[in-house]
Amino acid sequence: MNDQALREPTLLILTALADAPRHGYAIAQEVEQISQGRLKMRTGTLYGALERLLDQELIAVHDEQVVDGRRRRSYTLAPQGREVLAAEAARIAHTAQEATRRLKLGATGAAGATGTTGGPVTA
Repeated sequence: MNDQALREPTLLILTALADAPRHGYAIAQEVEQISQGRLKMRTGTLYGALERLLDQELIAVHDEQVVDGRRRRSYTLAPQGREVLAAEAARIAHTAQEATRRLKLGATGAAGATGTTGGPVTA
């Protein structure tokens, strides 16, 4: 992968697979639960993302069965996916910690001379 932040759907799919293998419908349910209902993945979007993550070797097929004439796969987090998810979790935790620290400073009036001008933020 690269050093860019994961897009939220990717982050949520990898998180959904971090503790146990799951099939597509269960992944969609987990994504909705983890996101507190903010993200409901449509079937086409989910399976497109799963194929992309398989190609990137972030997830792997855990099991494949035919149920009622239809192929049913379950997916698991691949070792590389676990590394990427751990790095992203650490990045998010650091950012959240810094945001909390700065909010506390601002609440106590200690922000002051940090060089901010109130102008637009560039990233």
